[in-house]
Amino acid sequence: MTQPTATAAPREERRKGFPHDRYMESAGIPIHRGYYIEDLRTVEVGWWQARECHAAFIQLNGLEGVSEVRVTEIPPGATLPPHRLPVDEAVYVLQGRGLTTVWQEGSSLKKSFEWQPRSMFMVPRGFSHQFSNTTGDRPVRLMHFNYLPIVMSAVLDIQQYTPPRNEALLTTELYAEAKAVVDEYAFGGQRHYWYGNFFPDMAAWDKLDAQPERGAGGNVVFVQFAGSEMSCHMSTFPSRTYKKAHRHGPGRAIVIPGGTGYSILWEEGKEKVVVPWHEGSLFTPPNKWFHQHFNVGAIPARYLAMHPLPQFSGHAEKVEDRARDQIEYPDEDPWIREKFAVELAKTGITSLVPDQAYRDRDYQWAYMGGKG
Repeated sequence: MTQPTATAAPREERRKGFPHDRYMESAGIPIHRGYYIEDLRTVEVGWWQARECHAAFIQLNGLEGVSEVRVTEIPPGATLPPHRLPVDEAVYVLQGRGLTTVWQEGSSLKKSFEWQPRSMFMVPRGFSHQFSNTTGDRPVRLMHFNYLPIVMSAVLDIQQYTPPRNEALLTTELYAEAKAVVDEYAFGGQRHYWYGNFFPDMAAWDKLDAQPERGAGGNVVFVQFAGSEMSCHMSTFPSRTYKKAHRHGPGRAIVIPGGTGYSILWEEGKEKVVVPWHEGSLFTPPNKWFHQHFNVGAIPARYLAMHPLPQFSGHAEKVEDRARDQIEYPDEDPWIREKFAVELAKTGITSLVPDQAYRDRDYQWAYMGGKG
């Protein structure tokens, strides 16, 4: 069972990147860069000898030094060797069905659970785990997300770091049913979180709240992984609508559980990048780049955003400053609306965003579910 390794580097090497960058290069597997991956289910992977599996790193602009994303492929009927990480890791199932077993070294207690496409779960730091493909006709693809780049920058000799044992987590709440928790929102009102470590199908998850601040009649669920700093949220919004542009800090990985559309990413005052997406797509908005999500499909779209550590949120502390991090419909570049019309016309449909939303900043949307 191997641990990631980072060693101190001469000054000229440090200028080339972070310890985690050198770790990725040393693995000898593909590293995919850019703004997005059209489909993680088909992205190229290579043999990773240290892990005895096929895998690839996804190093999109905005992830560097903050969050790790990688893809693992498991052949039909195969079980990967046990592995242990010094950090918590969220796993999203891109395709296939399988089984995960989790345990702590020196303990006879083990937890096993099955998963399917679009399941999401967390493997806690310091726990050994093993992934199995329980089908005999197709490979499994998993997406992994963690904060290993931060740890590798702080603890160069990562092999000497062992997280404290937490056997109580294994016996009580590790993979118990998720629970709803109400928390006070920093900018007024309350926010509902779902607290847990296993979510069976993010495409079918229907415990949603209205998200009026982002428009489009969309809904959202916030997830806090149990016993961890890791969190995420999933937004869903109706066909033929689009969300308000906004910006925040780096390190988010946004994967698509369902729907068809595109997002636009741009640094203020600079050229826009169009990111097409469908189930299995992944993209990352770079630090403080505006981004906006558009549903051109026939069904509600869903995007699942894995969060960086809280100190990288990038949200302004004052309400008046946070207002500058979101663009209201009446203030957006006219090209945004024009492009949306062009994309919808390709399939013979038109926008459902009411004209009043472009005139009235306080326009009240109808919501698909949850509380408005």
